[in-house]
Amino acid sequence: MRPRTPAARPHTEHHRRERIGWLRAAVLGANDGIVSTACLLLGVAAAGASHHSLLLTGTAGLIAGAMSMAAGEYVSVHSQQDTEAADLARERSELALDPVAEQRELAGLYRQRGLSPALAEQVATALMAHDALGAHARDELGLSDATAAKPLQAALASAASFAVGAALPMAVVLLAPAARLTALLALSSLVFLAMLGGLSAWAGGAAVGASAARVTFWGALAMAVTAGAGALFGAVAA
Repeated sequence: MRPRTPAARPHTEHHRRERIGWLRAAVLGANDGIVSTACLLLGVAAAGASHHSLLLTGTAGLIAGAMSMAAGEYVSVHSQQDTEAADLARERSELALDPVAEQRELAGLYRQRGLSPALAEQVATALMAHDALGAHARDELGLSDATAAKPLQAALASAASFAVGAALPMAVVLLAPAARLTALLALSSLVFLAMLGGLSAWAGGAAVGASAARVTFWGALAMAVTAGAGALFGAVAA
């Protein structure tokens, strides 16, 4: 009696590319929330503002920044979506007008990627019969479900992550003693940025240390410039 061979198990892979849309928007929003709010608070604090003024300024910055991020992301990503839709409409029209030429074009793409002419023609024929527009969208235009523009998702991710990022330096203002507020705000914001850079790199499969260092460096530069400007204008006003 012949031994039974085990049934083939389906091979599944999970790629981080599927996260690219919301991850980019979320990281951008959180980074902007931390940097812009910390810079705003440091600049106002360096100018000699009261604790109450700091809280009002930070709250206004959080709300305005979250709304701005949501609107900006929605408009930007919607423009990308409109461009993708226009490209697909053009491709659909070309397929209806001259499907033979479109099949030759598809076969040419596969030959450029290393397939033999006969195999490239065979693959192009099979894919054109199965889903002609999908094949051209993927292999000619580089469009896929994983990377397709999603305006509402990007807007919500940016607004929510900005609010979370901005809430971190605001919490420091609420809890830190007034005598050490500026130092604690700057230091904690750099720690938050380093954590965000490391977390986003881990989620995207990139180098954690390099990402954390890059985000922290630019955040420190922005805060130093803003605090310096606040101190300068505060001295002039005095």
